[in-house]
Amino acid sequence: MAKNNLLSEQLAYIGVSCTPTHLHLCSYNAESICMQDGKDIDSLIPYLNKNAINWIQIHGFQNTEVIQHVCQNFNVDFLTIQDILNSNHQTKIEQHDTYNVVILKLLFSNDDGYVPQQIAIVQGGNYLLTFMEKETDFLNNINTALEKNVLKIRNRQSDFLLSVILNSVMASFISIISELEDGLEDLEEQLLSPEQTDMPGIENIQQYRRNFRVIKKCILPLKEEISKLLHTTDNDLLHKASRPFFNDVNDHLQFVLQTLDGCRDMISALVDIYLSNNDRRMNSIMKQLTVVSTIFIPLTFLAGIWGMNFQWMPELGWRYGYVFAWTLMLILVAVIYFYFKRKKWY
Repeated sequence: MAKNNLLSEQLAYIGVSCTPTHLHLCSYNAESICMQDGKDIDSLIPYLNKNAINWIQIHGFQNTEVIQHVCQNFNVDFLTIQDILNSNHQTKIEQHDTYNVVILKLLFSNDDGYVPQQIAIVQGGNYLLTFMEKETDFLNNINTALEKNVLKIRNRQSDFLLSVILNSVMASFISIISELEDGLEDLEEQLLSPEQTDMPGIENIQQYRRNFRVIKKCILPLKEEISKLLHTTDNDLLHKASRPFFNDVNDHLQFVLQTLDGCRDMISALVDIYLSNNDRRMNSIMKQLTVVSTIFIPLTFLAGIWGMNFQWMPELGWRYGYVFAWTLMLILVAVIYFYFKRKKWY
């Protein structure tokens, strides 16, 4: 039974990651950039620059005290810290007086499909905090862009960095959903192929259905939440100059959602095709069995007649009776076979 977090003063990590808690600081402005690693916020405080954007990446939630001290240093409230430490928290975007909070899911592939990992982002005036359960290189390309000052990224405010991270998340989902769509199209071609050898089974479709549900669960809540960033008018942390970049994030989100709807319809169609193929294969088998039965019914009848042990039967003393019986049965088989061929029943 889930506990009421409003009745607890203790912070606890709700998740399965064993990654030790550690921090990465990237403090930058138009003139310079400073990279520094640390185990806690105290080791990074000397490198924080009030005249720069301070981006702190926190990986691993094992040490909740470190997480709490980081958040307290930037005046993040207790409930938000609880949400950050809960890896099962639903996707949400919240606006507070001095910071914005974004909690969403990333997907990473493994042998069984996709595994969700939570990423929490706290954006303030001159800082941005990203919390991830595990060590990952997902944000490395943004670090590289900051080092090289691509498109003068270091000249912009923290909200632009937030939009860049959200765009990276959307790009990840676009890659995943495109891969899912391509896989479904390949599966459809196999199911519709006239060659019935090595046909995919229902377990292949089920794997795509499981992946679809995981993707949908992660991305669908953003449909409503992203509007909070797009339609807010009283948030001083989101500048007018950054609006086009958040609109771009929304465009990517809409593309993912539309593609997801297409994948849902395709999965339903694949299930119907699979069931239709099964019916067709069953009908083919039944037709073959019917042909065999039809051929052997008259032969069984003739064998039954000549197999009776009556003493007086006219054919028993006939020299050519055995040859005649075989000839008659072969003629019957040939007649029935060519009749089916002419009717195109076989």
